[in-house]
Amino acid sequence: MPRKEKKQECKTIPAWLISFGDLMSLVLTFFILLFSMGTISLQKFHMLIKGFTEYLGGRKVQFEEKLLKESNIPVEFKNMYPKIKNKRKKLKNKLRALKESLKKAGINSEVEEHGSIIRFRVNTDKMFPVGSEIPYKSAIPYIMTICKNLQELGLPLTIEGHTDNQGSYKLNLDLSLKRALYIMKLFINCGYDPDLLNVRGYGPSRPIAPNNTPEGRMKNRRVEFVIQVKDF
Repeated sequence: MPRKEKKQECKTIPAWLISFGDLMSLVLTFFILLFSMGTISLQKFHMLIKGFTEYLGGRKVQFEEKLLKESNIPVEFKNMYPKIKNKRKKLKNKLRALKESLKKAGINSEVEEHGSIIRFRVNTDKMFPVGSEIPYKSAIPYIMTICKNLQELGLPLTIEGHTDNQGSYKLNLDLSLKRALYIMKLFINCGYDPDLLNVRGYGPSRPIAPNNTPEGRMKNRRVEFVIQVKDF
């Protein structure tokens, strides 16, 4: 009578499981190695915080040797970001002063604020002759005054030209761009950084008032100085 083979009490481990176990061991070893190499020097981290805080206007940070051994740093953030906030405040004050100055000369203007963008709108009726991209000689000093006030802050600026809808759309579009370009040239002569300047001509495509009344058309004939002020 043939002898029966004895059944195995435990099944053989699949070959793939052995390879998988080796792989997990290697991955674990890899992450342990990364952790050991990525240990942060507390002293260097403190120095980074110190430099970053002082650059953004925080108080001067003094670290003693015993403090470098601690995990917490008493850094005051009360006066952080004053450079950015002060620029915005100075800009708004300058624009208000410009508005009053232009008003005395009979030139209408207004300030509009949307988030990080501040628009300074100036009516062009007393700045440019009808259909011309060259401003009146009497208006050039006011343009230069606007430049000098904005130049001090060194902010990115887009000069936009706008018209009403009277006449040819193409001619109005061309006129609005040429006026913006002429003002940009005056700004560059004034000393504004050309890398911070940009121009756009929209013609009658972006009205801020209805074009079916003389008053509305007058509001639409304008130049806008669009200033970027980013608050982080």
